[in-house]
Amino acid sequence: MITRPLGKTGIELPILSFGASSLGAEFRSITLDEAMQSTKTAIDLGMNFIDTSPFYGRGMSEILLGLGLKGIPRDQYLLGSKLGRYTHTHFDFSAKRVEESVHTSLLRLGTDHLDVLLLHDVEFVPLPQIWEETLPAVLKLKAQGKVRAIGFSCYPLKTIHTVLDHVEDEIDCVLAYNRYTLQNTTFVDEILPRLAAKNIGAMNAGPFSARLLTNAELPAWLKESDEVKAAARTAAKLCTDRGVDIAQLAIQFSCEHPGLATTIAGSANPTNIRKWAEWIEQPIDRSLLEEVLAIFAPVKNSGHVEGLPENN
Repeated sequence: MITRPLGKTGIELPILSFGASSLGAEFRSITLDEAMQSTKTAIDLGMNFIDTSPFYGRGMSEILLGLGLKGIPRDQYLLGSKLGRYTHTHFDFSAKRVEESVHTSLLRLGTDHLDVLLLHDVEFVPLPQIWEETLPAVLKLKAQGKVRAIGFSCYPLKTIHTVLDHVEDEIDCVLAYNRYTLQNTTFVDEILPRLAAKNIGAMNAGPFSARLLTNAELPAWLKESDEVKAAARTAAKLCTDRGVDIAQLAIQFSCEHPGLATTIAGSANPTNIRKWAEWIEQPIDRSLLEEVLAIFAPVKNSGHVEGLPENN
């Protein structure tokens, strides 16, 4: 699989990476065999950067991923996890929790280091703590060799800019989700130029925008507006009528941008993972893409509020 550099880290990431949130049964119940087969399939297909978090399944993703990685040489995959978010309502970015969290993640994952460590969904806490307390503790772990590259993840553009104002000379990467899709390109439009100027790696997650850009039933918790949902259903039908799954167009679109080190997509279904790897090897249908983008034009970049009000 094609790889791209993660900023100045010296780490090369596949253009499509394996998101292990599904291993935490975030979307449905899964079996141990599904977890192990999904992990092995992703690595075999070149999706050898695996992204997880203590939040996914409240630890279950890391545990099952650790089991799935047993017996696979550590130099055959790259591993990323997060810290700071542990449940839907519990956030702890204290310096004390940093070391505890990473130690627990390493134990669950069966490794002695993480290739990437992200501060998870920083928009849910008062931001000064991130650069005053959390980052200095993370930098110590990096100096100890427990972490190779560090950064943060979040959704609001305002939060990304605010945190970068204080940490852009100390971090290696930023991850945004649902921000470079067929419907929303704000990560590339508004954030990528700033990251590129400092050679900070840009990581994109959620090419399907929480199933919005698939033929699956939309989850009840999806926060996008009715107008965005209606446009997505119209676009999906157009693709179906042309004999194409909108998910194919979505993942091709997200993976194609050369400024993104990687796009992360997750599934506990090996069949889906194989399908994604096949799709990104195929040429994108430019005519269909133009028609789909035209459908989304009236709602382009329409998003939602996430985190504390003052961080949006």
